[in-house]
Amino acid sequence: MRSAFIALILVLAAGQCAAADLDRTPVEAVTVDGQKVRLFPNGRWEFLDSAKAAEAQQLAAQYPENKTRPIEAQGGLFGGFGRTIMPGDKDYNRGTLNPKSR
Repeated sequence: MRSAFIALILVLAAGQCAAADLDRTPVEAVTVDGQKVRLFPNGRWEFLDSAKAAEAQQLAAQYPENKTRPIEAQGGLFGGFGRTIMPGDKDYNRGTLNPKSR
């Protein structure tokens, strides 16, 4: 049992070393229609052209999921703890699940 534990520790330590060596710099790429973008390792991307980037930010700000907490959302009031339920979610305005309170 002791050797299995030591082997597990060594495997975890090797994994941490391998993760530290990953290259996390953004990559510049070109889309199919010829627009230059920057790809980040976490999956985000942005336009390299500042005018297009500003236009995309304004467009993205209109979507409710990109707002911090829209006024019509439910939950998540106390210091950001809990889940914020956006309009259109299946759990939005469902009421209580307690059968005694229905």
